Amino acid sequence: MSFNSFGKAFRFTTWGESHGPALGVVIDGCPPGLLLRAEDIQEALDKRKPGTSKFVTQRKEPDAVKILSGVFEDDRTDGPRTTGTPISLMIENMDQRSKDYSEIRDKYRPGHADFTYDAKYGFRDYRGGGRSSARETAARVAAGVVAEKALAAVLDAPVNIRACMVQMGADKIDRNNFDWMEVDNNPFWCPDAKAATRWAEQLDAARKSGSSMGAVIEVVAAGVPAGLGAPVYSKLDADLASAMMSINAVKGVEIGAGFDAAALSGEENADEIRMRSGAPDFQSNKAGGILGGISSGQDIVVRFAVKPTSSILTPRDTITSQGEETTVQTKGRHDPCVGIRGVPVGAAMMALVLADHALLHRAQCGR
Repeated sequence: MSFNSFGKAFRFTTWGESHGPALGVVIDGCPPGLLLRAEDIQEALDKRKPGTSKFVTQRKEPDAVKILSGVFEDDRTDGPRTTGTPISLMIENMDQRSKDYSEIRDKYRPGHADFTYDAKYGFRDYRGGGRSSARETAARVAAGVVAEKALAAVLDAPVNIRACMVQMGADKIDRNNFDWMEVDNNPFWCPDAKAATRWAEQLDAARKSGSSMGAVIEVVAAGVPAGLGAPVYSKLDADLASAMMSINAVKGVEIGAGFDAAALSGEENADEIRMRSGAPDFQSNKAGGILGGISSGQDIVVRFAVKPTSSILTPRDTITSQGEETTVQTKGRHDPCVGIRGVPVGAAMMALVLADHALLHRAQCGR
């Protein structure tokens, strides 16, 4: 089994390679009757696409999405509506430069999946990494738009999913300066304007030197009702961790207080509860909105760490596929901080997991 699918009730399968003719996604389990236009998906894709600033890869891809199946429109509808059948979305690759990789076809790039893909399959697509390329995440972002629509329909209420970068390299934002309105005002999706200014200088220096930097992304979902998730083997936080870890270059995930919880006392870590206006009112959110694998009704908070881009100009020691020791220098167009374009991908994965669990909850509990 090749495991290119994710989800249970709301399931999606991505396909395509970085330097192939196209990539895309097939979504199964989407409820019928949802208004779904290509322009709705395009808005999200434009946030992830390359070439939007000097701080991301300069590969020029329009990332124009085509809806191939799963919707229907006639004079009785106000637009294309989902039919309940599989939705197929396609994004053509328009600016591949496979020749950029010809010099490294037999060399394993340190930090990349070159060696492990070769060890598993016996050969690999060296042109941009094939399926291991972050280009695959465009399909996830497209699927995430459908997931948000499905989630709102199942819950009969909108869920507000937002994502931002809270750390680049070792430089963290100042939480006192946190402003969601600032996220769209800089190329880093950063909620702290001062941090964004610092990051611009730091990443520009790294870019010019041919190096790269890592990042931490935070994703927050507000409006999720209590009750989504399941005990033991289908915990909401377990599926969220799996979803975020499946994103290219992600090396760590935490929910709520995450690893910092290990340094807290039991009194500090416990999210105390009072009653306010006839409803539970949590006094803090160390748990990140999930208790026992089930949503508590608080904001769901997930963070994931993205490693520095492995494609760098600095020569690194490696070996060839024939076992010879050599060095490798990766040329071409690469992100100096791949975490920037990971922000909309994280938001998409949150939507995909929540849509899946909302449908699973309705199937079992009928509400």
